[in-house]
Amino acid sequence: MALTKRQRRFANEYLIDLNATQAAIRSGYSAKTARQIGEQNLSKLDIKNYIEEQLERLHNERTADAQEVIEYLTSVLRGESEGEELVNVFDGDGISHAERVKKKPSEKDKLRAAELLGKRFGIFTDKIDCSVKVSDKLADVFAQIGGEGLEE
Repeated sequence: MALTKRQRRFANEYLIDLNATQAAIRSGYSAKTARQIGEQNLSKLDIKNYIEEQLERLHNERTADAQEVIEYLTSVLRGESEGEELVNVFDGDGISHAERVKKKPSEKDKLRAAELLGKRFGIFTDKIDCSVKVSDKLADVFAQIGGEGLEE
């Protein structure tokens, strides 16, 4: 079943502040019955599904995914991104003003992006070379409890 115009308007108004009573009033329902209408509308499956779909869509549009984060870090690493910085510009006679200037990533920014990308792809793993000499007594204990294959 499709939503009526009023139900769709209610749902869209509800998405603004998640207040069912106010959404009902803003979508044209009587202020006297707005609370009950709001509750009823939220219990209707079609309206509930529409609201959930819209919330999911908003979430997807506003939330960065892993691919976007990796692409951003890569653009910083390569010096392709650009930020703004406030600098103090001296005008003379002890007068200066603040000015926004565009700035490429610093070496520190690039290094941090490389570090984060390296962690993500497992490039920087600490490897420890460790060798252990098993004593004869310990080897006998392992053999008794079924630890075959512990030969020196």
